[in-house]
Amino acid sequence: MRRFIQSIVIALVCIASVSVNAASWSEIRNQSKRVNGFIPYQVSNSQGKIWLEVDEFEKPFIMYTGLPYGIGSNDIGLDRGQLGESRLVQFEKYGDKIFLKQLNTRYRADTDNQAERSSVEQAFASSVLYGFKVEARSGKRHLIDMTGFLTKDLHGISQRLQATKQGSYSVDASRSALVTASSKNFPKNTVFQSILTFKGSNPGQFVRQVVPSPSEITVQQQVQFVALPDDGYKPRKFHPKSGYFDLTYADYASPITENINKKLIYRHRLTRDEEGNIEPIVYYLDPGAPEPIKTALLEGAKWWGQAFDAVGLEGAYEVKVLPEDADPLDVRYNVIQWVHRATRGWSYGLALADPRTGEIIKGHVTLGSLRVRQDLLIANALTGAATNDEKQQKALDMALARIRQLSAHEVGHTLGIAHNFAASVNNRASVMDYPHPYVTLNNGKISLENAYAEGIGRWDIEAVRYGYAEFEAEEEDKALRDIVRDTSAKGLQFISDADARPQGGSHPAAHLWDNGADAAQELSRVLQVRQQALQNFGHANLKDGQPYSELAETLVPLYLFHRYQVEGAVKLIGGVNFEYSVKGDSYRPVSAVSKEQQKAALEMLLSTLQVEQLKLPEHILKLIPPKAYGYYKNRESFPSQVGSSLDPVAMADVAAQHTLKLLLNPDRMARLLQQKAQDPEQVGLENMLNELLVATLRSTEKKGLEALIQQRVDYLTVKHILIAASNPQASPEVRAHMHSEIGKLEGWLVTQAKRNPLRYLWLKSLVDKYQAGEFKVDYVKPLQIPPGSPIGMSL
Repeated sequence: MRRFIQSIVIALVCIASVSVNAASWSEIRNQSKRVNGFIPYQVSNSQGKIWLEVDEFEKPFIMYTGLPYGIGSNDIGLDRGQLGESRLVQFEKYGDKIFLKQLNTRYRADTDNQAERSSVEQAFASSVLYGFKVEARSGKRHLIDMTGFLTKDLHGISQRLQATKQGSYSVDASRSALVTASSKNFPKNTVFQSILTFKGSNPGQFVRQVVPSPSEITVQQQVQFVALPDDGYKPRKFHPKSGYFDLTYADYASPITENINKKLIYRHRLTRDEEGNIEPIVYYLDPGAPEPIKTALLEGAKWWGQAFDAVGLEGAYEVKVLPEDADPLDVRYNVIQWVHRATRGWSYGLALADPRTGEIIKGHVTLGSLRVRQDLLIANALTGAATNDEKQQKALDMALARIRQLSAHEVGHTLGIAHNFAASVNNRASVMDYPHPYVTLNNGKISLENAYAEGIGRWDIEAVRYGYAEFEAEEEDKALRDIVRDTSAKGLQFISDADARPQGGSHPAAHLWDNGADAAQELSRVLQVRQQALQNFGHANLKDGQPYSELAETLVPLYLFHRYQVEGAVKLIGGVNFEYSVKGDSYRPVSAVSKEQQKAALEMLLSTLQVEQLKLPEHILKLIPPKAYGYYKNRESFPSQVGSSLDPVAMADVAAQHTLKLLLNPDRMARLLQQKAQDPEQVGLENMLNELLVATLRSTEKKGLEALIQQRVDYLTVKHILIAASNPQASPEVRAHMHSEIGKLEGWLVTQAKRNPLRYLWLKSLVDKYQAGEFKVDYVKPLQIPPGSPIGMSL
């Protein structure tokens, strides 16, 4: 009898449990609406809740985050339309809990042997992103409440705010919620949106600039679940000279005689229909971009069609305006988006890709709207186009030419192609370089006619050939290596970010925002253009109705017009020729830049420290008054140590300091020492320092305002020599040589301080402080150069 009663009780409990679950499912269904798509969900707008319907476990899919609404500051870097990391995830069920787990794709075993695959999976950790309680169940279907998960800081907003020194912030749950009306479902992706309020303390200047209440930052976060593509895609091998972004993972199924690390490229899939016709990769332009920018963006994005056609893939690439009935959140659409910020800033080309294979599922381009205005500012500074209709049109033509190039550049990233910062030496062979406007002097007049290149570049065609040309499976490896060899044989170089961006970089061709095959010769030419434009600068650079004080910000990109060519030319000093060589392909021995080139570059760089080059023309000083009432200086303004007035000495300071920091870079000085040790005829560190002192401290004494500029350059020269000698990142040999040279300088200054104490006595005291171990880097607070990169635009 006891067993019978126990059985009845157990049965009743089970029945009750089933009925509770059934009632719960029915209750949720009755108060919500089912939205079909990739992963169905129930949504209740009145309650602000979403229940996801999970019926498959341990079936991977992609999750990524994004920002439909940004903060509006380029410096913080949390922009509208931003995409986050693509993560391979899956749902797993444990009792009454469902976990969303991120799988580890960095370590795997590419084999059919399940035991071998499992051994790797068990060896490396995964990450459970969230644990859900089963709210209701009907057969194999489980409902989970998404609220807690979707109101987490999944995009890393608080970490980004902290990294950019904008304060310490965390999500305030009481002011965060799901935006159910903005959640959507498509055949291949499910989109959720939430409004998050971050409460913080000690807000930084960039937050204060763009947020109405800086201690409370409210943004919207997006989370997407995306279906994995089918197995029909064939990954393509990465080559260091291919120009593509790499997907790297460790394959523990590799034979022990082979490298365990495997590299693939990111690229779109090309498919053909039953009749053999290519189904094109299509990009869709944001219809919200205004004219004439919209047309320029469309034209620039279409340039890639030239590359696909050139490699025999006619019709494989198209660009259209996004139809009214299409949603840019649908992963079936590659989109080009127009984004606004409070300041000029970077544009981006990002892609959602399969983290297993590198297959690009969706390209997403974000273009900053203020970029075109910065190009117009530069054009006006160069030509005085403010009051001349013909010049205004030429300035607009230049700005639109830049927009076309920018559109092509960012789309290139979403095709999988990386920066090529060596393309400018090959007559602007790639849109994947950063282009400086190529401004010329014709009979003493400045011309913008050829400021930016038109159309796709020669190197870009070879990159598309590597990434997208079709081959028989057994021929692909050889064909790809042939492409690399042929590209090198055509003289086309590829050097990307890691070797181009550092100020101590050594490759003589890897520059940002430069032109010309010879960086030193181009610096000479750019300085001539700058000098002519400064002589012409005046009333014509200002629109009617604008205060004359606003000319100060127009002057900034003109006075510093040579700044990036200086960065290019300095790489010849201690420069090293090399390429990303692979055995069996082309090979270029590593070699130092010739002494002739280094000497020529040093001469041009030292000319940028000459008073004649740094002095502002007198008529400009008389032209620009302090800020008019209601107008204010900003980060785009030159610093001043004379109050509100334009400060020509401070302007000279930031320009000279730019050159000095680059010349006295610790990596560059170490290379100079080693190159001299290997070849006594080379330019060495002592040679460079001696020439630097001849051009500055030992130069003929000036008078008047020129004497003050000379005195400032002398101070900066000594200061940066002492900083270089004190730099803990410099090699011991560099610091030893610098210490020795400072000893010689000290003796020379003793004599000069007696002869001209105004120019040299304080410099001697700085050296004395260094010798006594009392020198401080910020003995005088350094002036900050106004922001430059990205030139001609928006970051």
